[in-house]
Amino acid sequence: MARVLLVAAGGLARETLSSILATGDHQVVGMLDDSVALQGTRIAGVDVLGGTDMAATRRELLLVTAGPGEARSRIVNRLRELGVGPERYATHISATVSVGTGCTIGHGSIVLPGCVLTCDVEVGVHVVLMPRVVLTHDNSLGDFATLAAGVTLGGNTLIGSAAYLGMNSTVRQGLCVGERATLGMGSVLLVDQPAGTTWAGNPARSLQRVQTDTLQHDQQRVS
Repeated sequence: MARVLLVAAGGLARETLSSILATGDHQVVGMLDDSVALQGTRIAGVDVLGGTDMAATRRELLLVTAGPGEARSRIVNRLRELGVGPERYATHISATVSVGTGCTIGHGSIVLPGCVLTCDVEVGVHVVLMPRVVLTHDNSLGDFATLAAGVTLGGNTLIGSAAYLGMNSTVRQGLCVGERATLGMGSVLLVDQPAGTTWAGNPARSLQRVQTDTLQHDQQRVS
């Protein structure tokens, strides 16, 4: 059983710790966090040993448990500058996850309970799949993507790096969610979503467009 440090001591760290304890694939020996207020405390029975830079001087494997994908990316980039390479990162897949044939999951990724990967799914590095995510055939998830609880993707969908899909959102087959895009919870995506945009609704559309349409409607009512 590999010894692991969780890097970033927030809610995702506690969820990951709980899943690891239930699965028994790793031994969590500590957490690292740059918050001085957390250092020296215990979270869910695990000591917060110090700041994230300490990872460079330790020998344990690492799981970066910052919630936002861009935050995980910043931590990984910072640790790379300190000499921490890809071989230092663990991968956690809950024992309750269904992983079908032809699926690959990159290092540093965290797949929490109840997720389903049907077949030929490609998950990048440092991706987080929250509980009950369903990935169907030929899905491809970019590095540092985050899919919240209950997300469902149709076949042949592409999720860009550091994209965030909110709880219970759904993406129709064959679509692309661009890099660093955000899809709001409960949304239903029926067309490609451009990189760096925030969409929501059923059907999902740009929040900027919604704000513009609302403003124009209000102006028409006033006039």
